[in-house]
Amino acid sequence: MFKSIIASLSIASAALPLQADTTKSLTRLEINTSIDIPAPTDVIWDILADTDAYPEWNPYHVRVEGEMKIGEKLAVHVEKPNGTAVTVNPRLMEYDRGKSLVWGGGPVGIFRGVHRFDLESLSPTCARLHHTEVFSGLFISFAELDAIEPGYVLMNEALKERVAALRDNGNGC
Repeated sequence: MFKSIIASLSIASAALPLQADTTKSLTRLEINTSIDIPAPTDVIWDILADTDAYPEWNPYHVRVEGEMKIGEKLAVHVEKPNGTAVTVNPRLMEYDRGKSLVWGGGPVGIFRGVHRFDLESLSPTCARLHHTEVFSGLFISFAELDAIEPGYVLMNEALKERVAALRDNGNGC
């Protein structure tokens, strides 16, 4: 409860425009990050869904290849803040324009990850990006997942900067 009170105060005061939280158990790791961006959801979506432009601004998902069509396999090239790089091959699970972009995969019960970008409209000129991933399965404790949350935070901040640069709008939410 104390944690949710602090998070609410931070959001209300805009002292912390970015939130991050990781919850871990033996068979589940949930990473939750969010950031408020001073732009409507459709503007943010256009940048987020333009995966061809990721190399220009995204420090974490440095390249995403594949067709943005439900069920299609993607190649997501990741450069983690700890210096390691990995390519994963999830399938596109959800593509709801202006709302959600979701990819994931892996055998259920063994090692599965579902990565979400969800946009929430806060006002006509402000939106919140919820950037999350849930890993589940028996083998998650053996995977190198520590650098993921800091990577999401970097990506969230880069997205906010990209939106501001393209809109020439430095106003807050």
